[in-house]
Amino acid sequence: MGCVARQEITPTKIRDHVSRLGELYPPIPLSSIDRTVQNPDLVRDRYGHLLTYLARVELEVDRNVLELLTVLPDVEENDRFFYEDVWQPQEIQHGIILDQLGQDIGMLPSEPMLEVNWKYKLLGALGRFRGIQDVSRLLYYLTGASTERQAVLAYNTFTDGLAELGEQAMVETVITPIKRQEPGHFAFYRMSAEYMVNTYKMKPWQLWLTRMLRKVSYNLVGTNGLPRFKQDMGSVIATLGVDADLEKYAKEIGRLEARVLWANRNGMEFPPYFLTALRESVEMYREYGLGHVRTAV
Repeated sequence: MGCVARQEITPTKIRDHVSRLGELYPPIPLSSIDRTVQNPDLVRDRYGHLLTYLARVELEVDRNVLELLTVLPDVEENDRFFYEDVWQPQEIQHGIILDQLGQDIGMLPSEPMLEVNWKYKLLGALGRFRGIQDVSRLLYYLTGASTERQAVLAYNTFTDGLAELGEQAMVETVITPIKRQEPGHFAFYRMSAEYMVNTYKMKPWQLWLTRMLRKVSYNLVGTNGLPRFKQDMGSVIATLGVDADLEKYAKEIGRLEARVLWANRNGMEFPPYFLTALRESVEMYREYGLGHVRTAV
């Protein structure tokens, strides 16, 4: 039996996907959460820093929107529809809920970074040239895809760990509803990136520039290029058990980028900078410990 060809991605199909996300997954109300924790001390000791890290990342969605508006002065309607009507309302609720649970078990409130880095402002200044703005758009989609894939994997493992501890309220009313929303976000970024490369037909120089910028700027989710957050991410990686096989994890989060941006060049399963970033965070955590997360007790 022959392979079934993937249907061509169009802006209409992307918009329909975003519309379905909004209809299927409205923002999770705080009132729907069962905040019962059977063993707060055990959850805090084992997963407190992970919970705080995830909460901070989700709460940084407002800065992410500002970054997007900075680098894309002529934002596409599908992008606006996605981040304004679906993604931001969903993600901010994730952050509020996770932050509240963290405080319930004795963690300090999350401190999201909300200032836009100067690099985004520089890229935004160059964005008045349409060709550069297309590069920024593709970088946005690739970053979003990598971020959402990391989130899906983290929430899956977190669910398993909490279930082992008997924390069913957290599993059923917090983590499971949150992780249902993340794959749809990933699909938006995947479809948008594939559309730009395969249908929109970016020029060779644009793809080359995207690759070069990606190589020098790639960061794991939530690290923001800062050492203390890289250390904390190393702790997250260790808690999730990812450090046992970093190459396998790099493949999981970098597979799309290898295909879309590098066309699986020379059999590439993931771009090397994914593994470099993972190793850096793990090594920093092993040498220096946590860089930022602290408990209130």
